[in-house]
Amino acid sequence: MHAFNLGRRAVLAGTAAAAALTTVPFLPGRAQAAAPAATTAPAHRWRNAVMGGTGFVTGVLFHPSVRGLAYARTDIGGAYRWDDPTASWIPLTDHLGSDDWNLLGVEAMAVDPSHPDRLYLALGTYTQSWATNGAILRSDDRGATWRRTDLTVKLGGNEDGRGCGERLLVDPRDSDVLWLGTRHDGLLKSTDRGATWKPATFPAAPSAAGQGITLLVAAGRVVYAGWGDSDGTTPNLCRTTDGTTWTAVPGRPTGTAAKLPVRAAFDKHTRELYVTYANGPGPNGQTDGSVHKLCTTSGKWTEVTPVKPGGTAADGSHDSFGYGGVAVDARRAGTVVVSTNNRWAEIDTVFRTTDGGRTWTSLKDSAVLDVSETPYLKWGADKPKFGTWIQALALDPYDSRHIVFGTGATVMGTRDLKNWAPQIRGLEEASVRQLLSPPAGEAHLISGSADVGVMYHERLTASPSRGMATNPLFITATGLAQAALKPSYVVRTGSGDQGNGAYSHDGGQTWAPFEAQPAIAEDAPGPIAVSADGSVLLWCLVHWDGTRHPTYRSADGGATWSEVASVPKGAVPVADPADPARFYAYDTATGTLHASTDAGATFTARATGLPSGDSEFKLVAAPGRSGDLWLSGKGEGLHRSTDGGASFSKITGVRASLCLGFGKAATGAAYPAIYHVGSTETVTAVHRSDDEAKTWTRINDDQHQWGWTGAAITGDPRVHGRVYLATNGRGVQYGEPV
Repeated sequence: MHAFNLGRRAVLAGTAAAAALTTVPFLPGRAQAAAPAATTAPAHRWRNAVMGGTGFVTGVLFHPSVRGLAYARTDIGGAYRWDDPTASWIPLTDHLGSDDWNLLGVEAMAVDPSHPDRLYLALGTYTQSWATNGAILRSDDRGATWRRTDLTVKLGGNEDGRGCGERLLVDPRDSDVLWLGTRHDGLLKSTDRGATWKPATFPAAPSAAGQGITLLVAAGRVVYAGWGDSDGTTPNLCRTTDGTTWTAVPGRPTGTAAKLPVRAAFDKHTRELYVTYANGPGPNGQTDGSVHKLCTTSGKWTEVTPVKPGGTAADGSHDSFGYGGVAVDARRAGTVVVSTNNRWAEIDTVFRTTDGGRTWTSLKDSAVLDVSETPYLKWGADKPKFGTWIQALALDPYDSRHIVFGTGATVMGTRDLKNWAPQIRGLEEASVRQLLSPPAGEAHLISGSADVGVMYHERLTASPSRGMATNPLFITATGLAQAALKPSYVVRTGSGDQGNGAYSHDGGQTWAPFEAQPAIAEDAPGPIAVSADGSVLLWCLVHWDGTRHPTYRSADGGATWSEVASVPKGAVPVADPADPARFYAYDTATGTLHASTDAGATFTARATGLPSGDSEFKLVAAPGRSGDLWLSGKGEGLHRSTDGGASFSKITGVRASLCLGFGKAATGAAYPAIYHVGSTETVTAVHRSDDEAKTWTRINDDQHQWGWTGAAITGDPRVHGRVYLATNGRGVQYGEPV
């Protein structure tokens, strides 16, 4: 499970590389309309290929005034509303397109207790210089439609501290007033329901590298704010009683275990504010923490920590962790739940008290876990673990036994305090990197993703029964390839502790590790290609930080490997689908196409002067044809070669090309259907061509854009019109003609 953390970091690195060419300037401070209605009916019906979560759910929020209404936020996959009749989540931010990819990370959310239909989202994934500014979305119909205000500051929904919160709050005295806590720009205030924002005076000064304000919570008519950058002299908890002046809360706890306030919840029955603390923002790196409560009427603080970190775990290791989520029972005084976080030795748990924190019960100890709906949650083991990265924790205000918490991969829930199962249906957050649609066999889809490796989708409407591919288990997939003339042979590469390459002789159902691998592969697994007949493997080794290493070749199924010196480092190999002796490799650094006619043993340069300077340019080969190559060059358009890369011509009518794939030809057509993510005019969209790229039809609409979709796309070779699309945070989307 530690490797899971590495996979999540890889999302940040991968997105950063593409940032410069996928973002456009916002108009700071100006309110704009968002999510316009599509002018025509969609050409395709779009759904998720079900995995079941697979990403970090950073917040869950029950509405205090409406039974069965709840919202969830994620670090890279947008926000959701719970639909109680269907027991599923409805995505609310799929209208955000490629120019707005940085808004798919949700920093915070807020509801208005007095106006049940109002919902507010604070969006922004990264705060780095290459990232665009954040935005506020506000809705009067529970997220069905939105109005948008672009901010002049950045938010960090996929950075450390993303499980803290909430950082957005409707003022308990005035529904027109909203507060937004930022990481690097202090406290912001709106007096017009989020349409405009201005800085508010706050006792602590923001820093360019800190956490800033970690939480905002109402306790009656008083608003409390947590501060994440306290040096021991700066107060880490402040409050305002008049909406203007903020002061430090006296008597607040000190020390390492109470360094950073993570979350807070107010018990209206006892007038007590419960605060969880840790020595870091999480979700990684916390080693100490505590829980305290403040009697808001007397000002008295009491420590109510269930178990103090630092003991010895059952396996003899150091039991270090912080505290994360906290929620109070709206129906029962003194009933509270809190969660541990980053507790790898004894595994995270949820503690429950019914006496105001005098005694606690660990719900993990009696939990019966059922993950049959999402088998991957066993992570290759015999049984699942209770949870990891538990910072989102919520208690249903209408059902004292209904508790849910977010993890690094799912939402777990119980309605009887004993039996727990994922409550994740409809919420899909995978960062997908590779797609295969086999020409035959049980599965129509095999996917490769960050954090959850490779999955064999025997059904599109249920989470894969085999879970993550094992033997070995990869956390993040870096390569996935199938022998075109021998489709039962599939290979994959990725990050793992038991080897970094594997092969399958049954189309991806079962796997075995390569007998050997290049020494550098452990740190730089990179993509892989397999010859059309499955006899030769070419493994392009690229480090997580982008450092390029040589490509290696194996002609014995991975038993031995030799360096291919004639192909440039980092040039991703592509196998010819019709001729086992041919491979191609495109050097994005120089814009040169290299080709091999001796099964990858040597390469020679062919076409030059092609798009260069971006590692995200992609080369693909048309199925069933030799030497028919297509090159997606982002803003430099789409290019094609029909002579094995000796020359390329630019496709007219395509302004930008992010990725391209092929599917079954239309009835009467001689060429495969082409699926393309790019722009023929000004909007990046998903297109299909049934006439060899002479004309294009947009097949998604403005309500179905899913942020960044430039990693991979492929059609189904058995079903004309069906297409699979990789997203960075919304899983695999598949579309079919309506």
